[in-house]
Amino acid sequence: MDEYRTGYKILVADDDPNVHQSLNAYFRREGYQMISAYDGDQAVQQARIQHPDMIILDIMMPGMDGLMVCREVRKVSNVPIIMLTAKGDEFDKLLGLEMGADDYITKPFSPREVLARVKAVLRRMREMKEDDKSAHLVIGNLEIDMNAFTVKLGGKPIPCTPKETEILWTLASNPGMVFSREHMLQSIWGYDFLGDTRAVDSHIKRIRAKLCTEDNGWDIKTVWGVGYRFEVAGAEQP
Repeated sequence: MDEYRTGYKILVADDDPNVHQSLNAYFRREGYQMISAYDGDQAVQQARIQHPDMIILDIMMPGMDGLMVCREVRKVSNVPIIMLTAKGDEFDKLLGLEMGADDYITKPFSPREVLARVKAVLRRMREMKEDDKSAHLVIGNLEIDMNAFTVKLGGKPIPCTPKETEILWTLASNPGMVFSREHMLQSIWGYDFLGDTRAVDSHIKRIRAKLCTEDNGWDIKTVWGVGYRFEVAGAEQP
């Protein structure tokens, strides 16, 4: 039994039974428990009852669509969410990221690709929690705990997704350093990301909306044409 056979619960929300059948076969081999939902209402209900370790969420579903499901789940949970999007539908991909999805996979896909993504996300989260060097950080009113994947601002917990937390940690633990979008895709997503750098921009936008205010004493600055930098007021920039 390898390191991934740990009984993770994966919620798959898609109205196509073939998707459930193919993914379940691969997940079972890895020791994962797959939970099925065939419409948006079922997906929200199962997410609340089952508390899955990850959600694979199709955008096009009967009733409540995947974007609405993502928004509802994000009200109560920071569970990693991978959206399933139609080929070439860039608007849905970006909107999914804006709603709080961590990643997306374009249909049609291979079950092996989905399994690889799921493994990469779960492995990345485990490694960050186990890395003693990346345990706890306090800068002014900002507090990040990577063991628990939590963020506080002025002592108040701020709901952030795992990707948002890790992006914030990467920037805040290296103040003044400029990180390119490409570097963040490679280091934070933890695998050869098949999307584009707009995924980084969408996550930064959400982080700023949740955390950045004029009186923080720190900010996330855009370095035009390059990427982003965490800047502390009064500190010299390299």
